[in-house]
Amino acid sequence: MTHSIIGTSVKRTDLLAKVTGDAKYVADMNMPGLLFGKTKRCNVAHALIKRIDVSKARALPGVKAVLTHENVPRVLHAGSPHPRSASVTCDQYILDNKVRYWGEGVAVVAAISEEIAEKAIGLIEVEYEELPAVFTVEDAQRPDAPLIHDREPGGNLVLPPAIFTRGDVEKGFAEADFILEGEYEGGRPTPAYMEPNVCTCQWDGNGNLTVWISTQTAFMVRGIMAEVLGLPLHKVRVLVDHMGGGFGAKQDLFQHEFLCALLAKETKRPVRMEFTREETFLGGRTRHPAKIWLKQGFRKDGTITARQARVVFNSGAYGSHGPGVTNVGTSALVSLYRCENVHLEGRCVYTNSPIAGAFRGYGVVQTYYALDIQMDEAAVKLGMDPAELKLQNAVREGDIAPSNHPLIGHGLEACIKKGMELTDWRNLRRQPRKVEGPIRYGWGVGCEMHGSSAYPGIKEQGNAIVKMNEDGTAVLLTGTAGLGTGAHTALAQIVAEELGLKFEDVSVVHGDTDVVPWDIGAFASHTTYMGGRAAQMAAAEVKKQMLKRAAEQLDARIDDLVVAQGDITVRARPGLRMTVREAVMPKKGIPAAQLVGTATYHPTKSYSFAAHFVEVRVDTETGYITVEQVIPVHEIGKVIHPVAAAGQIEGGIQQGIGHTLYEDYQIDMRTGRSLNANFVDYKMPLAMDMPPIKTVILENAPDPGGPFGAKGVGEDPIVAIGPAIANAVYDAIGVRFRHYPIKPEQVLTALAQLKGEQQTA
Repeated sequence: MTHSIIGTSVKRTDLLAKVTGDAKYVADMNMPGLLFGKTKRCNVAHALIKRIDVSKARALPGVKAVLTHENVPRVLHAGSPHPRSASVTCDQYILDNKVRYWGEGVAVVAAISEEIAEKAIGLIEVEYEELPAVFTVEDAQRPDAPLIHDREPGGNLVLPPAIFTRGDVEKGFAEADFILEGEYEGGRPTPAYMEPNVCTCQWDGNGNLTVWISTQTAFMVRGIMAEVLGLPLHKVRVLVDHMGGGFGAKQDLFQHEFLCALLAKETKRPVRMEFTREETFLGGRTRHPAKIWLKQGFRKDGTITARQARVVFNSGAYGSHGPGVTNVGTSALVSLYRCENVHLEGRCVYTNSPIAGAFRGYGVVQTYYALDIQMDEAAVKLGMDPAELKLQNAVREGDIAPSNHPLIGHGLEACIKKGMELTDWRNLRRQPRKVEGPIRYGWGVGCEMHGSSAYPGIKEQGNAIVKMNEDGTAVLLTGTAGLGTGAHTALAQIVAEELGLKFEDVSVVHGDTDVVPWDIGAFASHTTYMGGRAAQMAAAEVKKQMLKRAAEQLDARIDDLVVAQGDITVRARPGLRMTVREAVMPKKGIPAAQLVGTATYHPTKSYSFAAHFVEVRVDTETGYITVEQVIPVHEIGKVIHPVAAAGQIEGGIQQGIGHTLYEDYQIDMRTGRSLNANFVDYKMPLAMDMPPIKTVILENAPDPGGPFGAKGVGEDPIVAIGPAIANAVYDAIGVRFRHYPIKPEQVLTALAQLKGEQQTA
């Protein structure tokens, strides 16, 4: 079937506002009487607050309010928006008399200027009774480890171990010709979005709270704000317009949102609280550091007979998305590469470290890094090409995914084959590796699969309203959030295609919880898949109503009508036609129609696939690794907006390169103090560091659940790029790294060790 709107790179609906600077973010909004809130943060990793004296801060001219744990509601909450209990754990207070990590907030002030607010927090005196602190998952799981949360039983476990089993793993290992096992480790990268966390709160005379906020989950914010502050939902209005990124982390609330609302209530004035860049590190969320023990059995022909794993995630001081990440990341290991006998155990552990939370790739980045590297190791032991081994074992149509749903299509197989074709892989592997003095080159491949939607972990739904204007244009009302990726442009394309309108004839209303239909939020690569499908369904309802009116006026059967680009024609009667506008509001007779369609879509589960082929350059004198080129092949069902989809892939690759080679938010392992909470010391790849990327998008396995067969692509690219780089480094220098980030000094140490072993041999 041919389409005129989807599959084309139309001009984004927010383009002009973004490039001219007219787009208003929360921090750009000013209003009469605005006050500025600031947070006092602790300088210990684990302690009870014995005394907190705010008298000097209150007395400072210009200070309007000061809040501590002594004068805020004590309501236990999950930190991440209600009601997603499958993913989060309830272990936080607005402010507590105990601090659990270095940099946690202990008090807030509101003042007439940021400078006065900053001065005021410096006047707050806090006396701590320090407690023993633990920063590693090993120390936190010791029998004598200090309890970070007063919870029994379970010690410092965020949740009981997650167990996933298929078949008989012992039988599988007994059938193996050889067994391979190893330990793998992931560091602590942070999302590093451009727009820091910010919110503005204001109450009206009727006790209604309005919250302007940069969030991925407006309705979830409304829910948890109402719950914690003791308000009915209709008393809380959340507004979200433009966002400067989120990458999953802006699903959480970050303590200051509740405090901003309470400061505004006490002062009876609007209050804005905006994180500094340092605070986005201190009070934000990171990826979960992980340690993975993985063991697999193989036959000589490359068949995997058994897979066993123990995965331990470091949640930091609070649970946040620890339960969800543990379940998703651990269960992912039942799939990607076929194996009938699997036993997996996942743990999530509290430590006195920065809070880990939701982050693009949601646990799968860590576990697929281990799995894909071990497959590369197995290929070496088998004397096979790694791409061939992965192709042989790739999951295929009908295989059971981690969600316990059968897969649709041979997406992973198609990605690997296409990448091998584009790189002339078999010939490439037969050639000697390129060497230029101390420089060594190598190629690697990494694979992944990722779900569109969080079902079945979360029972999600997408909602949409489409209404037709009297001039034949249409409006989509959607609760989906736009993180800066052009999501609402894609939704407008879907509605225009379904209605048979020009793209320019569809507008999108979003970001106001009082106006648009309920939405669970932008995460799990489901905005286009789930929100887009709901939009398509609502548009289809309007289309039925519109064509019924047109059929009456044209004296034709509805099934004989075709609508495209705003024109309605009759099959086999080309001269008989009318515009959509005429169908809705004819010149005489029937008055303008009220055409409205609503839809709710409950997804099951859809999976996208990718294989990344990467060339790296390793300087054996400096240990520096450079990614020379990336050929990412993604299977996403149906492309709605090609440029936007490619942008998602390239952006994910940039983040993945950073995770694998540079990024690591570090803390002092004696005190818990943050060591690089800024963009000077926290290193990320910039535009000038990016390699050529030759993006390939396949449409081999459209999903009947997605709009026009489309699936998600938001998270996929950050998963496959990491192991592809690590495998390419091994191909270049013969040294295997089982962790990220891979730092230059580690390369030099490993090369020296390899040289020593060779000389000894």
